[in-house]
Amino acid sequence: MLVTPTLAGPPPKIGALSGDDSTDRIREIMQYTAQFNMTGQPAISLPLHMSADGLPMGVQFVGAPYREDLLLRLAAQLETAAPWSQRRPAVHA
Repeated sequence: MLVTPTLAGPPPKIGALSGDDSTDRIREIMQYTAQFNMTGQPAISLPLHMSADGLPMGVQFVGAPYREDLLLRLAAQLETAAPWSQRRPAVHA
């Protein structure tokens, strides 16, 4: 099992990934997830932490090929130990 951050920093604000340089910014913040998408390795991201702004911050778990079952069991255990379904970030509309 490999553990990495999901993003390379806090989640971006709405609109932060638009504009002429958005592709470069997307590549930068998603540097921990892209290689597992390309190789087809099973991975799961769980919102285990919150940023100072109250936004969910993910932790990515990567498993061995064809071992999605381990990732799903781990996710279930972590959600039981530290439930996140009721956490809500502030709405800025």
